[in-house]
Amino acid sequence: MKKFGLIGFPLGHSFSKKYFTEKFEREGLTDCSYELFPLENISDVQSLITANPDLCGLNVTIPHKIGIMYYLDKVTPEAKAIDAVNCIKIIKQKPVESFFTGEITSMKVRLEGHNTDAYGFEASLKPLLKKYHNKALVLGNGGAARAVTYVLDKLNIDFTIVSRKATRRQINYAQLNQQLMKESLLIINTTPLGMAPDISSCPAIPYEYITDRHVLYDLVYNPAETEFLKRGRESGATIKNGEEMLYLQAEKAWEIWNN
Repeated sequence: MKKFGLIGFPLGHSFSKKYFTEKFEREGLTDCSYELFPLENISDVQSLITANPDLCGLNVTIPHKIGIMYYLDKVTPEAKAIDAVNCIKIIKQKPVESFFTGEITSMKVRLEGHNTDAYGFEASLKPLLKKYHNKALVLGNGGAARAVTYVLDKLNIDFTIVSRKATRRQINYAQLNQQLMKESLLIINTTPLGMAPDISSCPAIPYEYITDRHVLYDLVYNPAETEFLKRGRESGATIKNGEEMLYLQAEKAWEIWNN
């Protein structure tokens, strides 16, 4: 049996478990299972892997996307640049192979860290972009914003980070004005504002300046249309939630685990 799973804490409703369980059933993969592993302390990841020798791959969610990197044997350049890992490939390694590679480890596995969030975001965003989408506002500066800003850099889209507190590298919501809104025709919400059950909340941007040239992208996918997206739609903007990004990053993880 090939076992896969999700680590994080706390773990309530899980997109990943539902997605992969349905995938395994749909594709007749009777030798695969997906489980939730709530880890309050990321240091417990080693004992988790030791106790589950059938584990072939793990997804990683908050609050461990950064802390997990300390326990990995290898981190891809992309994940290093983002400074976050959300996918681990577990490679079984016989002791004799460790001897010839010159590696000394108490574990008989190699852990490789990847970031599939960036792939999912980029692939879902690009079809929406026009030539004039060359400046963006990124709402929030947490872990989710890391993959977003990495992709924007890659696509040569200038961005301004907006958060509750202004610093040298970001502005606060009160500093958003008509000119900034007019210039920044791509607006990405990386905060949890609007996520169920708090569906009436939304980022405090001046929505009156949204036009039909804007693209509003919300990483939140539950509900399908957040208050942020609803206000954008009512102003004629193109809107998109984070559901496709999740599907794409999940399929990328599956590809990594099986190659």
